[in-house]
Amino acid sequence: MSTGGFSKVRLRRLHDAMAGYVERDEVPGIVTLVSRRGEVHADAVGVLAIGGRPVRRDTIFRIASLTKPVAAVAAMILVEECRLRLDEPTDRLPPELAGRRVLKRLDGPLDDTVPAKRPVTLRDLLTLRFGIGYSPEVAGGWPIQQAFARQNILQGPPRPQAVPGPDEWIRRVGTLPLMYQPGERWLYELGIDVLGVLIARAAGQSLETFLRERIFEPLGMKDTGFSVPAEKIDRLAASYEVDRETGALTLYDEAEGGEWSRPPAFPSASGGLVSTGRRV
Repeated sequence: MSTGGFSKVRLRRLHDAMAGYVERDEVPGIVTLVSRRGEVHADAVGVLAIGGRPVRRDTIFRIASLTKPVAAVAAMILVEECRLRLDEPTDRLPPELAGRRVLKRLDGPLDDTVPAKRPVTLRDLLTLRFGIGYSPEVAGGWPIQQAFARQNILQGPPRPQAVPGPDEWIRRVGTLPLMYQPGERWLYELGIDVLGVLIARAAGQSLETFLRERIFEPLGMKDTGFSVPAEKIDRLAASYEVDRETGALTLYDEAEGGEWSRPPAFPSASGGLVSTGRRV
């Protein structure tokens, strides 16, 4: 049996799978959206917060790393307009990244470096081969990891109010050596946050304004942004993380009064957006 272009059996199977996550207390709520051949099916299961109201299709969620492809689209808009070029050195817009030096070894002192073989490019940022980022090879006690913590530049799960503003953030990044030569190694996260600063400077406006005017508004994504205004905060789901010892859900960020309830100090291109399963 089918409904339009969808199989009722498969939709039920999908619903049951998503409901299972809620029933096992792995997440409080889920919104699932499937688009096929012009038809859209949406399903909402669970609650906005533990003990709270049910989620709906217009529930607002923090979309984390799905922010990254949005930032990539923004960068390619600027490439199409010739305001950025894929293989042009990025030094022109964030001069804080000029004259890069690279660690001789990951566990070595921060001043034991060699010159970068070439400048960082937009292509390096888009492909996360900037030269700094998360790496399982870096131990917590190594000087470079200590420097990350001291400078507060690697966000992990986003804390948009706890990170310095874009100009100060990129200045801090510029004080550190690269872990690898530009283009040499894939490293998660930080290159996309550098990309966000680059986009804002190339566009001559804040990252959030550029994304809203050039991507979100044309696509009808009126609930997508780096924060949630007061009149919509009742639709923002609370954010939870899993306690590593007990496996229980613990509150990471509440809706009202939480970090996404006001504009961020640092709009993270790698993970700072919120959005919904609804197109207005």
